[in-house]
Amino acid sequence: MIDKHWPSAAEAVADIPDGASLAVGGFGLSGNPIALIEALLAQGTTDLSVVSNNCGVDDWGLGILLGAHRIRKMTSSYVGENKEFERQFLTGELELELTPQGTLAEKLRAGGAGIAAFFTQTGVGTQVAEGGLPRKYAPDGTIAVASPAKDVRTFGEGDDAREYVLEEAITTDFALVHAAVGDRHGNLVFTKAARNFNPLAAMAGRICIAQVEHLVEPGELDPDRVHLPGVYVHRVVEVGPDIPKRIERRTVATEGV
Repeated sequence: MIDKHWPSAAEAVADIPDGASLAVGGFGLSGNPIALIEALLAQGTTDLSVVSNNCGVDDWGLGILLGAHRIRKMTSSYVGENKEFERQFLTGELELELTPQGTLAEKLRAGGAGIAAFFTQTGVGTQVAEGGLPRKYAPDGTIAVASPAKDVRTFGEGDDAREYVLEEAITTDFALVHAAVGDRHGNLVFTKAARNFNPLAAMAGRICIAQVEHLVEPGELDPDRVHLPGVYVHRVVEVGPDIPKRIERRTVATEGV
């Protein structure tokens, strides 16, 4: 039996070196692998290139690595809830590859599926395809690094002809993800919004480390209930159901409305 269970988050991330690339699950603050992120922070790993839908908030999720200046580059689709992210980007401390959300999801999935690149209509006619989006600013506010132009091709004939932009797949050195349930073989089950990017991030990482709330024995999971098969997962850490879970923006309805 292949037992992928590791005793602690610290041990599971101990071999992630400075300069590594990471795919990190989470959708807003839902499904953030916070125990693994905190372990990475504690061990001092730096100069990271991170691919994730967003970068958490100032004091939670990937935001704690960002606040400690451990992240060199982010590849994300949404960056609107983190003031420190904005500050670091505009002052030239952080590189950002801004990517449409659906395109980012497919780039991760394609990387995990062994597909080198794909064509999509998303971004055609914009700077996503034409290039020129700021990736890194100089300290004086000028653009130090801009996105390059991408290959655009036409597919279809006559009235069905459409332009498509070429997007390359993403693979990373490691992936950090959160799941509700996992077994010792690495089969994972996600819950609700946590399923949005965690499976895709897991697929893209050459070594995937999963924190799970409940660890079960092989055979306990209904195969039809498994969202991500263990072939994509290399290490599993049980963090318990009481792992902190933050709400990005709490909204309370007015009584009677």
